[in-house]
Amino acid sequence: MTETVNQELLAEVGRQAAHAAGQVLCRNFEKPHDITMKSVIDPVTESDLASQEAIIRVIRQAFPDHEILAEEVMNTKASETRTCGPAGPAPRYRWIVDPLDGTVNFAHGFPVFSVSIAFEAKGLITYGVVYDPLRKELFEARRGGGAFLNGRPLRVSQVRRLEEALLATGFPYDIRERLPQTLARLGRMLGAAQGVRRAGSAALDLAYVAAGRLDGFWEENLKPWDTAAGMLLVMESGGRLSCFDGSPYTLMSPTIIASNGLLHEALLEKFRESGPPLA
Repeated sequence: MTETVNQELLAEVGRQAAHAAGQVLCRNFEKPHDITMKSVIDPVTESDLASQEAIIRVIRQAFPDHEILAEEVMNTKASETRTCGPAGPAPRYRWIVDPLDGTVNFAHGFPVFSVSIAFEAKGLITYGVVYDPLRKELFEARRGGGAFLNGRPLRVSQVRRLEEALLATGFPYDIRERLPQTLARLGRMLGAAQGVRRAGSAALDLAYVAAGRLDGFWEENLKPWDTAAGMLLVMESGGRLSCFDGSPYTLMSPTIIASNGLLHEALLEKFRESGPPLA
């Protein structure tokens, strides 16, 4: 393998993989689904698996020796440690894939879901794509190269006051074990913001922060494939990321706040008021 990866080829493969997965999801969206449960409220459908197969097929054709961390096929080298701070040694080149972010929505016919694909080089996310196949919206970012929606440059919003902000959140699959703290944070935000939305796809929520459609987003207990592409979109569009306690966000962090940057300190203050998150 050469020392560097061709960035144009990298982006082309990312887009091809996202579109291939999107075609699978659009084709299957209105059909009956074969649903199995990973936990009490965490489903997986046949389309999660078919979408993932389509993504891996495209990546393998171009980069057969790259590692892949995908939601439905766990990479045994990936750490499951959930802490704020640096993770263990990362592979040289790795793709981080969520083939269907918003499976509950998809399974119920609720039309909000996405495909999320990111590329990591020596522990650093350098490319990410989030694709909404129903709306044909492809959000894309390159480290140091900006963020884009269907080729149009993105910037975060300029909202400076929480009472004028539209925020988004999500609820973890183990919410029944975290209900008091989750509701306390939600209550603080509902009382402070202009509005709070819960659409059901963290990758799309992060993309919407990057696009200025949302002013901030928070969630807990997400996995690397939920945020890898979205975090780069937020960074490259001028936004800010952290954990609930204000420490730097990493892919293995247990909590995430993403914002336009202007609202970040105000959001952190609300989280301090609502008490510490469950680990």
